[in-house]
Amino acid sequence: MSHPATAPRHRRSRGPHGARRVRRTLGLLLPTLLLAACTGSPAAPRTDAAPANTAPQPTGPLCAALPTGTDPGNPSFLAGQPVEAALRWIPTLTTFEAALRTSGVLNDLPAGEGVTLLAPSDDAFAATFSEDNWDDLMTHHTDQLRTLLKAHLITGNHPIADLTTAGTATTLDGVTVTVTRTGPTARLGDRADTVCADYQATNARIHLINAVLGPLPVTADGTGHRAH
Repeated sequence: MSHPATAPRHRRSRGPHGARRVRRTLGLLLPTLLLAACTGSPAAPRTDAAPANTAPQPTGPLCAALPTGTDPGNPSFLAGQPVEAALRWIPTLTTFEAALRTSGVLNDLPAGEGVTLLAPSDDAFAATFSEDNWDDLMTHHTDQLRTLLKAHLITGNHPIADLTTAGTATTLDGVTVTVTRTGPTARLGDRADTVCADYQATNARIHLINAVLGPLPVTADGTGHRAH
């Protein structure tokens, strides 16, 4: 058998006298609350502040033409990006970035050891390969493309100062390249100079260079046009 629902209890109104007593109590408490607020312990310092910028500043003659400050793709932003993403933000490395992505050669690196990229600029590729030859490498000769790219990869994250101090570096294709300081740049073997060194990405270092390394022959004819 159902029981009648209990009716909700209503609070008794304080009336005007009750309200006056509440106001008087609050008036006595307010100075005490304000005093406690003013003399209490200082607030703890915030611990979520952004860390100071520790990204290295790239150096070299080409750096002035690349994003700086707060521009998209600036060095501080790239320092927090995976290397594959960082390369896409550097406007002079479109050919090198596309080749790495197409070949999948970065997957050959030992896990967790980082990588240093000797990254030829777009102009360096244009001065080395004809358009027809480069298209053929990208689409039909993946093994040759991977060998070429391994000549530009060094295991480990190496600032350019460390490479010049060591004097040599061994690339992923097993070739040892001499590295010497030449004023504000570094010379790699007898073929390439750094033009903007020490871009940093997540567990990676990117050094832009002005020539293509590796054993493949030069096929560019100096006109920048396709062969006919």
